[in-house]
This record gives sequence, structure tokens and C-alpha cells, in this order.
Amino acid sequence: MSATGRPATGYRVGLTGGLASGKSTVAGWLRDAGFQVIDADRLVADLYRPGAAGAAAVSRLFGGAVLTPEGGVDHAALAARVFADAAARQALEQAIHPLVRRRFEEIAAAPADAAPPAPGSPPAATDQPPPSAPDPPPATNQPPPVPVTVLEATLLVEAGYGPGFDLIVTVEGDPEERLRRAIARGLDPTAARARLAAQGDGARRRQGAQRVLHNDGTLADLRRQADALIADIRRAAAAAAAAAADRVPASPPPPTPLPSRP
Repeated sequence: MSATGRPATGYRVGLTGGLASGKSTVAGWLRDAGFQVIDADRLVADLYRPGAAGAAAVSRLFGGAVLTPEGGVDHAALAARVFADAAARQALEQAIHPLVRRRFEEIAAAPADAAPPAPGSPPAATDQPPPSAPDPPPATNQPPPVPVTVLEATLLVEAGYGPGFDLIVTVEGDPEERLRRAIARGLDPTAARARLAAQGDGARRRQGAQRVLHNDGTLADLRRQADALIADIRRAAAAAAAAAADRVPASPPPPTPLPSRP
């Protein structure tokens, strides 16, 4: 068992942060370091396909008005519904979060050579403006000696996922700067403000995290923090694996054969 009380299947990191905080940028660097990164938004997108469990849950909650003709979830219609109604948003989260958690557990528990490609494997669109200077070189792109699985999720702490992770990291930034980034990415200003408001002030998220990356400076500043995080995750994962190995009881010696009768 791991320190979290779940079966030991490598080292698990929860990566969170609000809208346009820079968490997708950090997730890309963690992926480049050889960690398995799973994007909760992509898990939700799979769950919202026609016939999937998430689409069925949305249909039960809100009816066919938020579904496509094929039976999948109409993302724009659903967003308009839940971001204007806190009770509807809470009901949706209560229905979808357990499905996301279950799918993540399935992917994280599968052997590396048997696991299907995890949603979120392709590089995600960056939520950081283009750098004015070349990125610093990555800390390493070698796979870690101990399997590390990262879940990138905006409401990771709020959804109650925290106890299932060895480390929770949040990426934080000034709300006004995050709003500017979101609008620069093409999000409608009104929708961007509604999403920021729906996510709250981030106090609960920060309280639930063991590590905070501050994204109020340059991309190079964020990269330096991410490189330090990568090094620390590798050390912590190796230490956790060594501790788990020490707890495995040694095999008992074979029984001493009885002397044969003359």
C-alpha cells in the first residue's frame, strides 16, 4: 500500500490550477520528463460521447436540450446551462466527478505496457502566451525509474480527489492576468469571467496543495519552478518505492527436510 492507503501502483501527482493559470503548460513539461499525464478534460470529453456514461448522466439531469442529435453532449449548450446556475453546476459535478475518478484509476492501475493511450497524451494547447525568448532546456526527457502518473484537473481538490495522490501541485497566477490570457486564447470575455467566478478564489485549492508554482512572471520563471518540481518528484517517487520494497516481507526459508530413517 502507498502512503495514501491505496494499492501501490507507482507515484501519483495531482496537478491543478484555475482557468489560464499555466497548468497545461506545466503538464506538457511533466509529460516531456517521461511522466504519464492524464488530462481530466479529455476524460470528460470521452465520457460525453454518444452512448457513454457521462452523456447518460447529463441526459438524466438536463434532458435532451443539451445533447447533440447523435446523443453526445453539446458542450456549448451544457456550459451555458451550468455556468449560469450554481445548483445545476453542482449537480453536474456530483454526477461526473466519480466517473472521471474511476476512469483515471483504471488507466493509472494498468501496467505501462498494457495501458491504452491515456486521454491527454497528445500535447495540449498551451495556456501561456508565446515566450519572448527560447525555453530553457528541459530538466530531462528520460522516463523516471519509478512510474509516475499525473492527473491534470481544474477541480481536483474540490472534487475530493486529494487523498488518492502522493503529491498535489497547484499553478497559481493573478486573476486579472489569467482573465487576459483566457481572452487572448479566444474565450469570450463574458464566458471567461463566468468561468473564473465559478472556480472561486482558489483558497480551497491552495489549502489542499503541498506545492504551489507561481505563474506571475515569465515563462522561464515558471519553467525553472517546473524543473525543480520534476527533480523533487523523481526523488520522492524513488524514496516511496524503496520504502515500499522494505515493507515487503521476505519469503520464509524452505522447511528443513526431516532425516530419513535408516
